[in-house]
Amino acid sequence: MDPSKPRAATDLPTQVEQRLIAPAGRQHDHGDHEHAFDAGEALRIGAVALAAVAVWFHWWEPWPRFSVIGAVGLLIGGWPIFKEAVENLLARRMTMELSMTIAIIAAAAISEFFTALVITAFVMVAEVLEGMTVSRGRRAIRDLLDFLPREVSVRRDGSIREVDSDSLAVGDTVLVNPGGRIPVDGRVIDGHSFVDQARITGESMPVEKTAGTAVFAGSINQSGVLEIVAERLGPDTSYGKIIDAVEEAERSRAPVQGLADRMAGYLVYFALAAALLTYLITRDIRATISVIIVAGACGIAAGTPLAILGAIGRAARGGAIIKGGLYLEQLGRVDTVVLDKTGTLTYGEPEVQSLVVASGAAVDDVLRLMASAELRSEHPLGKTLVRYARAQDVTPVEPEAFHYIPGLGISATVNGERILVGNEALLRKHGIALPGELLTQQSAAAKVWLACGEAWLGVAIVADTVRSEARSALQTMHAMGLRTVLLTGDTQAVARAVGIELGIATIVADVLPDAKLAYIEQLTAGKAVVAMVGDGVNDAPALMKAHVGVAMGSGTDVACESADVVLLGNDLIKFVQTLQLARRTRRIIWANFVGTVAVDLVGIALAAAGLLNPLLAAFIHVASEMTFILNSARLLPPVDARNSARHRSVAQLEH
Repeated sequence: MDPSKPRAATDLPTQVEQRLIAPAGRQHDHGDHEHAFDAGEALRIGAVALAAVAVWFHWWEPWPRFSVIGAVGLLIGGWPIFKEAVENLLARRMTMELSMTIAIIAAAAISEFFTALVITAFVMVAEVLEGMTVSRGRRAIRDLLDFLPREVSVRRDGSIREVDSDSLAVGDTVLVNPGGRIPVDGRVIDGHSFVDQARITGESMPVEKTAGTAVFAGSINQSGVLEIVAERLGPDTSYGKIIDAVEEAERSRAPVQGLADRMAGYLVYFALAAALLTYLITRDIRATISVIIVAGACGIAAGTPLAILGAIGRAARGGAIIKGGLYLEQLGRVDTVVLDKTGTLTYGEPEVQSLVVASGAAVDDVLRLMASAELRSEHPLGKTLVRYARAQDVTPVEPEAFHYIPGLGISATVNGERILVGNEALLRKHGIALPGELLTQQSAAAKVWLACGEAWLGVAIVADTVRSEARSALQTMHAMGLRTVLLTGDTQAVARAVGIELGIATIVADVLPDAKLAYIEQLTAGKAVVAMVGDGVNDAPALMKAHVGVAMGSGTDVACESADVVLLGNDLIKFVQTLQLARRTRRIIWANFVGTVAVDLVGIALAAAGLLNPLLAAFIHVASEMTFILNSARLLPPVDARNSARHRSVAQLEH
């Protein structure tokens, strides 16, 4: 393929494999240990175990103070550890490999070859288990990013042909058969089916797709044939955004990771200092070596990036794209959530909430007259009325005359009668009396009045509809102790109605984009940790200024680019779940921090007192390390066994 061509869908699987197998800019010393349990690793562990047995039973000991078998076993098993320790020493980095190397060499120096071999075996097994755990995290994300089809059915020049997916262009009509994977983000133009898009939006149930509905790349067509017009390809699709999130998760470092690195170094220095002090006081070399062995910061050093990687992968599977570890950590600290109204808390589309008709008038007749008068209108409220009438099986007729009056409404002739449809001012201008009890109701909604001749016939109450999940999402936020703020450019009356319905106490309305930005700056200047949720161009500056900007997936490209988190499914519940996940990640990381420090302090004290021999110290070190790593591994998304098997099959075929 021509390298000058833009990335297309077929490139994405290859990019995923390259990024996950050899991620750029690995950030963590201990995290580099992705020891796969291959034949070579198994042979080394076996050789060390066999050497330990030989030393224990004194199978061949030509010298009383030096074990040839033990020394060979240490060289075979410990070489990777020793090599990395030397590299870290030359780079002036204090790591656990260096401290364990000192412990192994010290044990061998006092003829404790069996102890040195057991320590080496423990370290090797622990690193293999750690590598398998990290690999599981990457494999889980690889399964999430399942391969898109490499051959695609496209309708071109009146015929259907199979083409390579890298030759697709925006505007192409793609056909997806039942069971097929959708290769593009686009819109259905023909067909009816149910689509499994759980890997993209997190929805557990298949979603019905008909003409006009949106579909995502990477989702699975389950029943009927769909014809889809391609709107986004390759890296611009939802699939591509997830890949970018994975790449960012691999190379980005949250501040807590830097803290983990520093703490790991401090613990090593502390252990060496404690060992020196133990020797000076007790002159007990075994107790001194036990102090060095028992101290371990690997649970912090390896567990922290693993927790962040797992959380970002789990969030992506749930339909929330987090663009880096920094934003995940910030989400875990958020105490104030600022929400836009239109498109975020509401659907952003006006709908008829109710229709009130005058005494003696029929509902269908009133609705038919309204829709007929608005049939030629370009006003959003007019289109809403026409759409609502048709949904009620009421068919509007073409008006004989149509006149739009800016700021007031419409004067039309329908079936030979003069019809007025518009606001109160329009009807008052024509001397039509309005019922007083209706004038003071529903102040937060728009009223579209209908008059025929000299009398009013009805009024449609039109308002934006609150999202069905918004109420439960806000209730959960409040239960989490979060302060919520409604920040909108809409009128105070409309904002207050929405705020009261959702239980939002702080409402800031009638604000332009610069005022939104100023309000976020005011919050962030204080002690608040702010997440801003929005979807429009006017939200972009505020999204960038907040500690964490969250964009609804249906929002503008500007909003999505400005945001740190993108909700693919436009579902506020997903945002709440992401907040909960971020808090859980933060708790797990800090539990690892506290647990590691506690184990090290108690272990060093016991070892210095002579209550731990080197073998028991090594066991405590490895057991605590694996406990904290497995604690972080709880955040990893579950691996799809079917996709894993498929990946293995594809890899074998390509081999």
